[in-house]
Amino acid sequence: MMSTHILEQLYAILEQRKAASGEKSYVASLYEKGSPKIAEKILEEAQEFIDEAYALDQDKGNNEAQKNIRSEAADLLFHTMVMMAHHDVNPADVFDILQDRFGISGHDEKAARTK
Repeated sequence: MMSTHILEQLYAILEQRKAASGEKSYVASLYEKGSPKIAEKILEEAQEFIDEAYALDQDKGNNEAQKNIRSEAADLLFHTMVMMAHHDVNPADVFDILQDRFGISGHDEKAARTK
């Protein structure tokens, strides 16, 4: 199993793709189209992930849905990382936020954000 550091490796590659042509790189083509296109991909992947989760709610033993949810999770993370790289949001900064939230109730953390 890979550590979260795979996301840092992916981020480095996504940063490199900023210099690539959209004709030669899928990621570069997304960058050229901007946030609206990247967001469209994130929403598409999120829906596919949710669909697989619902399939598992209906049948926990659905091996195909188990396989598919992993793939859809990877697609969702990938496109989220594309958006992060597009806006120069380093995953290390996100990891720091997650680390700071350890030991804090989700309800308390959410309430603190709304103040």
